[in-house]
Amino acid sequence: MNILIVEDNRDLVQVLTEGFNELEFSVDSAYDGIEGLNKIRNNDYDCVVLDIMLPEMDGYELIGRMREEGKDTPVIMLTAKDSIEDRVEGLNRGADDYLVKPFDFRELVARVNAVTRRRTEPKRTVLHCGPLMLDPIARECKAEGEMVPLRRREFDILELLMRFENQVFSREKIIGLVWKKEYDGTSNVVDVHVKYLRDKLRPYNLDTVVVTVRGVGYKVTCPDYE
Repeated sequence: MNILIVEDNRDLVQVLTEGFNELEFSVDSAYDGIEGLNKIRNNDYDCVVLDIMLPEMDGYELIGRMREEGKDTPVIMLTAKDSIEDRVEGLNRGADDYLVKPFDFRELVARVNAVTRRRTEPKRTVLHCGPLMLDPIARECKAEGEMVPLRRREFDILELLMRFENQVFSREKIIGLVWKKEYDGTSNVVDVHVKYLRDKLRPYNLDTVVVTVRGVGYKVTCPDYE
């Protein structure tokens, strides 16, 4: 794991660096805000340990600039300030966690591990097509906020087509991806399920999102809504 420590207290930087190195972390350091921001711009860190009170540019401004430039690296803020206002300010600027000095090194390591683990966890993907929403994890379909009850295959077909909007899938391809080895009949089964799916979307004027491509198969084309 590659960590950047932005802290003007060189003794603290040395102690933290030695501790992280013993755990086989790779550690880089910066002693003022401008140096820290430049290193963040030019390197890919797994986590930034950031002090608030820094020369040249304080931690609040640094993290604000990071987020404005699209850097989503997890940041743990270190500070001697322990008021609620200071914590809220840091979190509002984009910090992922906050640790008040003095602290136990073991707690810092635990927090670093926690924020980096959250970063690598797969994000929940909710699919949208105009007012149509599909949540593959919850297995929920909603149109204009109202639940649309879909059967298993109807849901799976819609999910496949929405994941690859405007990409045409043949009936045979849909069977292979949705039914897999559970079905060895004719491809007409896809047409039947698409009809059921359209019937359930019709009350919301969304039956046309599933488009028939003559002689090929089906695709989803999402309507444009301002």
